[in-house]
Amino acid sequence: MTSSLTRRQVLLGAFLAALQSQLPVFARQADWPTRPVRLVVPGQPGGGSDIFGRLMGASLQQSLGQPVVIENRPGANSLIGNDVVAKAAPDGYTWLISPSSAIAINPIIQPKMPYDTLKDLLPVAQVGAAGILLLAPPQSGLNSLADLVAAVKAKPDMMYGTWGNGSTGHLVMESIIAHYGLKMSHVPFNDSSQVVTALLSNQIPVAFADVSSPVPHVRAGNIAALGCTGAARGPALPDLPTLAEQGFDFKAAGWYGIFAPAGTDVAIVDRMNAQINQALADPAVIARFAELNMPKPALMSASEFGKTVREDVALWQGLARRAGLGAA
Repeated sequence: MTSSLTRRQVLLGAFLAALQSQLPVFARQADWPTRPVRLVVPGQPGGGSDIFGRLMGASLQQSLGQPVVIENRPGANSLIGNDVVAKAAPDGYTWLISPSSAIAINPIIQPKMPYDTLKDLLPVAQVGAAGILLLAPPQSGLNSLADLVAAVKAKPDMMYGTWGNGSTGHLVMESIIAHYGLKMSHVPFNDSSQVVTALLSNQIPVAFADVSSPVPHVRAGNIAALGCTGAARGPALPDLPTLAEQGFDFKAAGWYGIFAPAGTDVAIVDRMNAQINQALADPAVIARFAELNMPKPALMSASEFGKTVREDVALWQGLARRAGLGAA
């Protein structure tokens, strides 16, 4: 009897000790957040990541009850900002909004990655998916993909701009070059907003930029839109045909995603995912997405978004290899 009682006491003591060890974790989950949350944007103010980061930040600030501080860390096709979050403490107070190009393509393009994308960044939620815009200054006289192909064949070595080596714009243009047998020179900028500035000042004859930030300039006639990638036309530019409609069958979409440092508590990640999806389901946010040329966003769990990330890493890195864009 004494031996049995002792064993029960030992087991009970072990259970209570284990429960006590978990109390701080439970408390952190229940109390989070208790101070301002940082959302790192790996691009310049006014670029696509910044636009959607601020839109999400405003919604999250209300639902979380804490300030959401936007921190712009541009450069190297979002590598700099992504690295900040990959190395941050996994305490639920540092988050990242990154374009798919930086997540999926940087590992194969960058010669020395300072972090492991799939191991160091934890997928939390997708924030919309859409194509990208093929653009030119009005002075160029280009108004379609056919115009571009004809112009480059007549005068090879035309320059084209994108928001960085290994960006989706870079890969799509290299695919166009290979498909039509063109010769063009890539001019990488640090950010999509810089691409738009270069187009407005007629510094480059053609470029790919994000789906949202150029829209006001296209509507004002200050930038000519030649087409968009993706499977469907953008809601803010419904008269602009896709490249697939123009004979170049490229329907893969890009996205923005929210990520956390690996090791962030699953309960906090799931709560952030729920808050983001709640924001994305808001009719006012959906309407704002449409104004920004983004279709109604899909709502995904963190695990579903993680699956999308892994699939797109395989897709875009395969395209990069076929285009010969692997790091030296």
